[in-house]
Amino acid sequence: MIQILQSPITRHELQKVADQLYGDLVKAVVDVDREMMAIGGELHADEESLLLEEGSAQRSLWGINLYPDIEGDTMVEFDSMINVRPSQGNRSRTVEDAATRARILEIVKKVVTE
Repeated sequence: MIQILQSPITRHELQKVADQLYGDLVKAVVDVDREMMAIGGELHADEESLLLEEGSAQRSLWGINLYPDIEGDTMVEFDSMINVRPSQGNRSRTVEDAATRARILEIVKKVVTE
């Protein structure tokens, strides 16, 4: 079940979400403008769709994978098909802009707690 997180979730709770689908990872979509994140979808596109329905702007949404058992910034993998956006200068599945990656990490650190 997809959840939109606007308040913190613990790593333990995040691991429970991972256990439901992939075991070691949780797909997530981060809205860098609204400082929120959707988790729990089978595909990033599912989470993206929900955030769009809730008023997010497409240009603000970025797909990532979270690995709850990994510490630090390396718990975040910037890889998703929804990130391919030539119109925004992002031509690959990764988030190419360093400032956007930093913003995503900042939001993940606020939302995912120990």
